[in-house]
Amino acid sequence: MPAKNTQKTYVEGGYYHIYNRGVEKRDIFVDEQDYAVFINYLKQYLSPKDESGLVKLFQDPQSSYKEKNSAFSTLNLKNYSSEIHLLAYCLMPNHFHLFLKQTSIDGIDRFMSSLGTRYTMYFNRSHDRVGKLYQGVYKAVLMTDEAQYLHITRYIHKQALAQDNTDQKDFPCSFQDYLGLRKTSWVHPEEILSFFSKTNSALSYERFVAEYNPHFEESEFEF
Repeated sequence: MPAKNTQKTYVEGGYYHIYNRGVEKRDIFVDEQDYAVFINYLKQYLSPKDESGLVKLFQDPQSSYKEKNSAFSTLNLKNYSSEIHLLAYCLMPNHFHLFLKQTSIDGIDRFMSSLGTRYTMYFNRSHDRVGKLYQGVYKAVLMTDEAQYLHITRYIHKQALAQDNTDQKDFPCSFQDYLGLRKTSWVHPEEILSFFSKTNSALSYERFVAEYNPHFEESEFEF
């Protein structure tokens, strides 16, 4: 019998909670570089590609070899900025959560396949290991209403905040983008924030997250 949430129903315009963890519950982020690399991959995949600028850089005789090589690699890299919107994320030592909206019916499947393969290759090379990194294929839960959209962003951010995890430190996540403390071009909190007040702290997104009891129905998101 397939593991829960491994059989996926994809729809155009669908909102999905995507998550996975390391094989045998092992860490998939060992140091700060690992987090930075994964985030950079998200940025590369989800930021619009300036193809004309990259071609110009590659053809410019004044460009260095390193610049030309970087431009060539970026030109050949798959890009999902027109198909995938990242609404929220968090990266924990042995797992990650993404909240995505897709415009095409198979955008998430292609995006996650490319991201998973690429990060596994990096991690194995960087940490001198071989074999699978993740505990099976990624899990995907179709979110079907606004209440679920709001709740899953809160659940994702709560996991990463120091006061709510056992590691007592903040892990990389999109919470600062929701608070207006950071503007990440490839993170899109606007749709969720439209449900909250910008002037009344009692009705703010920050209060919404702070008041959440983290005893969530974990069975919904079994690994």
